[in-house]
Amino acid sequence: MILFLALCFVATAIAGFCAFVIFWPLTLVHVRDRHSDLRAEFGDGAFLKPDALRWLLSGRYRETRDPSLTGLATPARLSLLTIFFGLVMAALLWLWSLI
Repeated sequence: MILFLALCFVATAIAGFCAFVIFWPLTLVHVRDRHSDLRAEFGDGAFLKPDALRWLLSGRYRETRDPSLTGLATPARLSLLTIFFGLVMAALLWLWSLI
């Protein structure tokens, strides 16, 4: 039963990944088109750059005061947090099953 729940958390992480793959590129396109200062800060190919992901996780997108950017970045942030949560919980349950 514990391993089944761990597998359910892996499925949750996969669902978070699917949402991340949808919303994060849309956020980056919005940044590219409307916020040249942020684009210069991230550089090209910012999809998995640590600086861009740190910017997303810290919620610094709210500093721009752009409701469209916030509307795209918030689901991307939540989906990234869902990935981390799902994988951590699956790992903890897997470790628990070893005991």
